[in-house]
Amino acid sequence: MPSGKILVAQGGGPTAVINQSLVGVVLESRRFQHVTRVYGALHGVRGIVNEEFVDLTQETSHNLELVAATPSSALGSTRDKPDIAYCQQIFEVLRAHEIEHFFYIGGNDSSDTVRIVSEEAHKAGYPLRCIHIPKTIDNDLVGSDHTPGFPSAARFVAQAFAGANLDNAALPGVYVGVVMGRHAGFLTAASALGKKFPDDGPHLIYLPERVFALDQFLADVKATYEKHGRCVIAVSEGIHDASGEPIASLLATQAGNAVERDAHGNVQLSGTGALADLLCDEIKAKLGIKRVRGDTFGYLQRSFIGCVSDVDQREAREVGEKAVQFAMWGERDGSVAIKRTGFYSVDYELLPLSDVAGKTRTMEDEFISASGTDVTDAFRLYLRPLLGSGMPDAFRLRAAKVAKVLKP
Repeated sequence: MPSGKILVAQGGGPTAVINQSLVGVVLESRRFQHVTRVYGALHGVRGIVNEEFVDLTQETSHNLELVAATPSSALGSTRDKPDIAYCQQIFEVLRAHEIEHFFYIGGNDSSDTVRIVSEEAHKAGYPLRCIHIPKTIDNDLVGSDHTPGFPSAARFVAQAFAGANLDNAALPGVYVGVVMGRHAGFLTAASALGKKFPDDGPHLIYLPERVFALDQFLADVKATYEKHGRCVIAVSEGIHDASGEPIASLLATQAGNAVERDAHGNVQLSGTGALADLLCDEIKAKLGIKRVRGDTFGYLQRSFIGCVSDVDQREAREVGEKAVQFAMWGERDGSVAIKRTGFYSVDYELLPLSDVAGKTRTMEDEFISASGTDVTDAFRLYLRPLLGSGMPDAFRLRAAKVAKVLKP
């Protein structure tokens, strides 16, 4: 007899709207009469192998709605990157608990986990429907117009740079803001949406889709500073030289500092503040500019409360709902994808897991200016509707100058 049991989990970096997807799964699942239990795994796949489940069937709809509007991962997350042996453990737990539908909310690695678990269930002849629900602030999932979590993070980045630009205009100097994005520059590029006037910052934007040359960077900063008397710079943490070496690693080595690496052996880019400091040091030393400041946005952009796109909230809920509908009415596993259908409207498709798993989308050439240090109008048109309603605006005095008396 079918058990009617569902399991949902959250993986990877949290976002401002990932709980909308979670609640979308729970509430939509509870509409189906044959669903008996909706379980949530604590801390992603690690919680599955440890059998750390909570019964979300017993949550009230009101509390679920409050959680949906709360940033970060309500179930907790994990950075575990399961291999085949790990996924086999996941499958054995799912089978032991008679789980019939498995929903995993996450990015590239999460989609690959869903793919492997799906294959294990198929080989064992076990009736398990596996659906990947998209989530990532990097916007780097293949097959989607954009991914839930990115618009809200982009809104934060755009607003943060608008504020940094106002500060920099009042007290001129050089400002460097480092934004998340190892391989894809979408989030850094969002800084351009904070501009209102032609001379607003960011004046320079550096993305991992283009090779970063330190000498050219310094020349760009010098020219911008001479033109405007100031310079606001947006830099992706993943910028690299022609050989692919991360600039953060290169500059750290030159400065005699140790290079920090994460659990997967990658150079630690997020949250260290190293790249901003190193670039600021180069500007001070090579250009002789005294007022140079740098910030690393780090985790701030992921789950910043009160800076959430209403479009992002709606779509994050809908991908959760559509995942359940695809699972209940479809006959295949897959990854939910957002497809743009108008200037701004979307539809949802279920893509084969093999089309998404383990692949990385980067910014398309049409979105990056010929100079490589700005974005195009095509990118601005692409991103603006995703940022949602109520974006704050900045204005200037129409200052009529008064004639000097003592120093004409």
